[in-house]
Amino acid sequence: ATAMTNYVLGKAGFSYVPQIPSLAHQFLDGTITAEGEATLTAMQTAQNFTGSMAEFCTTYIEKLSEAYNYGFGVACISLIASMAIYIIFRPTFKHADYNSKQAKPANVHEEELTPAQTKERIVALLLVFAVVIFFWMAFHQNGLTMTFFARDYTAHEVTGMDRLGFSVWNLALLIVTVYAGFSLFQSKTGKGKLISGVIATLALVVLGVNYGTMDPTLPILPQIFQQFNPFFVVALTPVSLAVFGSLAKKGKEPSAPRKIGIGMVIAAVGFMLLAFGSFGLPTPAEVEANGIAESALVSPNWLISTYLVLTFAELFLSPMGISFVSKVAPPKYKGAMMGLWFVATAIGNYLVAIIGYLWGDMQLWMVWSVLIVCCLLSALFIFSIMKKLEKVAK
Repeated sequence: ATAMTNYVLGKAGFSYVPQIPSLAHQFLDGTITAEGEATLTAMQTAQNFTGSMAEFCTTYIEKLSEAYNYGFGVACISLIASMAIYIIFRPTFKHADYNSKQAKPANVHEEELTPAQTKERIVALLLVFAVVIFFWMAFHQNGLTMTFFARDYTAHEVTGMDRLGFSVWNLALLIVTVYAGFSLFQSKTGKGKLISGVIATLALVVLGVNYGTMDPTLPILPQIFQQFNPFFVVALTPVSLAVFGSLAKKGKEPSAPRKIGIGMVIAAVGFMLLAFGSFGLPTPAEVEANGIAESALVSPNWLISTYLVLTFAELFLSPMGISFVSKVAPPKYKGAMMGLWFVATAIGNYLVAIIGYLWGDMQLWMVWSVLIVCCLLSALFIFSIMKKLEKVAK
């Protein structure tokens, strides 16, 4: 989708500049400030557009909209391809294609709970769902304010080692290296270690070749930051499994509710990083009206580091939460409780917009501080009822 955006804009003789759309709309609406118009004029010159300012604004907005349409087209094709893969390869997971009733032997009886026990478990789950709402409200800022931050406040190009992270192929090679490395140490046969070592070495060699052939300066679009969360999820999963496995062997692995609380604290730390990176930056309203100087843009590493920490939080909370629901839910309400988990997730996604309303005249570090407080209060709440949650989880 990013490549398609660049291609369509490039075909029209444009390149993507985050500040142009907002300033162009202001010019066409007659609400632009003198400083904003001066910034827009400089950008028109940089885009080598020789027509009038009105023509430049109209043409740029039209071509950018067209580019986004093609980008969504790529997404639609990807969905169709995913469904085709699922259908074509369904026979390969036929052994796991059954529901709980089909899987349960006829002579096995479900656990019988008293009404009091059922109520206790449902109340415990509802309390967890309340906490989960605030986690997803914070975490899914990646689709709103964190993307605004990438667009308006983050450098538009990278150099040096930072370039590696902005190629999806390089990220894929890094994932291969991580898994091959784990396989190298976990394989019990010499042949397995040899194969793993060869794969890891080849991946690193190709990564080095790619790095050597990259342009010295790599332009980046705001949406490309969306690739870091899924990358970290895939790359860090074996790390989290190894850590939790080691703690389990020592009898020190935290319970599922405790992991959820820890995940909320980790999420707060992630937004603390972003708050530190935002000190001294102009407000979004000021950027919208006047633009922002290139020298004021911050390093992409602030956002990448935040995505890394938030992914750790997600690995603590999301799979643990689903496991907790599956384990604690009364048998006859298991489906309903799992459904409520996703209702809580949906409510959290809906409440993402609340932080969007703060994106204007408020200082950036204050916007992130609201999320920090929400995460810490949620963590405090879940730790305050930890005994109740761990009791029902036994």
